[in-house]
Amino acid sequence: MKSIFDTVSNKCSKTVTQSYSTSFSLATKMLAPSIRQDIYNIYGFVRFADEIVDSFHDYDKKTLFNRFSQELENALEDKISLNPILNSFQHTVLKYGIEKHLITSFMQSMQMDLTKKKYLTQDEYKAYIYGSADVVGLMCLKVFVNGNQEKYEVLKESAMHLGSAFQKVNFLRDLKADFEDLSRSYFPNTDLEQLDEYSKNNIIKEIEEDFNKGFQGILHLPVEAKLGVYTAFIYYRKLLTKLKKTPSTEIRKTRIRVTNYQKMGLLARSYVNFRLNLI
Repeated sequence: MKSIFDTVSNKCSKTVTQSYSTSFSLATKMLAPSIRQDIYNIYGFVRFADEIVDSFHDYDKKTLFNRFSQELENALEDKISLNPILNSFQHTVLKYGIEKHLITSFMQSMQMDLTKKKYLTQDEYKAYIYGSADVVGLMCLKVFVNGNQEKYEVLKESAMHLGSAFQKVNFLRDLKADFEDLSRSYFPNTDLEQLDEYSKNNIIKEIEEDFNKGFQGILHLPVEAKLGVYTAFIYYRKLLTKLKKTPSTEIRKTRIRVTNYQKMGLLARSYVNFRLNLI
């Protein structure tokens, strides 16, 4: 029966989320059960595409990516895929009316990671972030508002700022791996070989502005989504706080983390604020 395959597909997306990101998985658990699986389905899709370009160094990444892209197109057209991750993703796309241009923009940014190493201008930088992060936030927003286009338009800009903030925190946290292992430099007009406090603080200021604008949208999210998104928000804001306190020379050498103990504390704080209607 097709329903059995769909169940297996959903379990695969959930497993991907739990295996690749404990923090995102924790935040997703704070969403209402009615929307939780669809966020797993979106994460599973974006994670697999990202893994192709970031991790499969011993294989022909271009061939794998092109194959995945074609399977994605087939899944969206046929409304089924024998790739369980794409099968669950296409179901969510259809269910909430996620626009094709969001998916296309995401895949374009992932494809850029196959060959592009440095982002020299603000336009290149913004275009990459839009495709790699902003549109993922918009896909999730479609789920959060249950396809309500009017609500979606109201919250669209803040969702994009939140996606940008998360991605920029990742860039700064993963600077060592991106620069040394993948030879990538996302921040324009910044010498990552000699990252100084001035450049670091400018990046952090930019991220803080995104967080402030993104937080305003969280306040107006439906109750089903608010706690989960707020949990992710305070986790990434904690990361930013730690990055802000870390000397620029150390950021180039190590990957800043939030411990499991700290994550539990953040979760408790999120829940208390939510129950007290502080968000």
